[in-house]
Amino acid sequence: MKPEYKPFVDELIELCIKEDIGDGDHTSLSCIPADEQGRMRLLCKEEGVIAGIEIAEIVLDRLDPEMRFEQVLRDGDRVRPGDVAFYVSGRLRSLLQAERILLNIMQRMSGVATQTAEYVRLLDGLRTRVLDTRKTTPGMRVLDKMAVKIGGGENHRMGLFDMILLKDNHIDFAGGIRAAVTGAKAYLAAKGKNIPIECEVRTLEDIDEVFAAGGVDRIMFDNFTPEMTREAVRKVAGRCETESSGGITRETMRDYAACGVDFISVGALTHRIKSLDMSLKACE
Repeated sequence: MKPEYKPFVDELIELCIKEDIGDGDHTSLSCIPADEQGRMRLLCKEEGVIAGIEIAEIVLDRLDPEMRFEQVLRDGDRVRPGDVAFYVSGRLRSLLQAERILLNIMQRMSGVATQTAEYVRLLDGLRTRVLDTRKTTPGMRVLDKMAVKIGGGENHRMGLFDMILLKDNHIDFAGGIRAAVTGAKAYLAAKGKNIPIECEVRTLEDIDEVFAAGGVDRIMFDNFTPEMTREAVRKVAGRCETESSGGITRETMRDYAACGVDFISVGALTHRIKSLDMSLKACE
């Protein structure tokens, strides 16, 4: 896990525990002896890419540091039905409290990782990399971003604080590309901040305006056709990174990548996914 992700992960796990356990797991408290011990296993029930094992261990340690974690698989491993990701043993009350929290996290993360791996495979042999977006479940972004990396994709910005992305609304409200780009550069200089600037363009002519304003770190081609994208990459001529976005599907991704763009951003990596089926069950 990236060090900068840890505060987000810690806060999210605290929220998961609070919303699920509240003032107590009254079901387990009512029928499970306090010191009763047991063992469970995380069983994969679908084919895909597993993700969230690292987070599962953190959750278990947060709930009960005395639980014993026996890892079998690693995040990023391909799994099939019947594969066991890990075993955990300890107090039954602690295991039962962890069950749903672990499954909610790992099933979603594995779904994101699996879908990301499918998109990455579509670009096999090409230099273009697949990016995620901010189209994430509120509060779950850090786990979605981690899952994308596990699936072989790359992270775009985490939020509004680690990159300036001048999109159509910013440009229109600022009074045009030149005003937006020069304003962004002046702001960073005044604040003493060193974060990248990306600018969205909607026409081929917009590219010239970006460089007339001094250029940026990356240009995003928004809703371009593959033919426009090929010309846009030629116009940029390696002066900054390039990204394609908007209306790109599984069927057209390779066409865009073949144009030579550095990145293709895909919102569906995190907002249109199917969780991977798995269970946490008692075992010997």
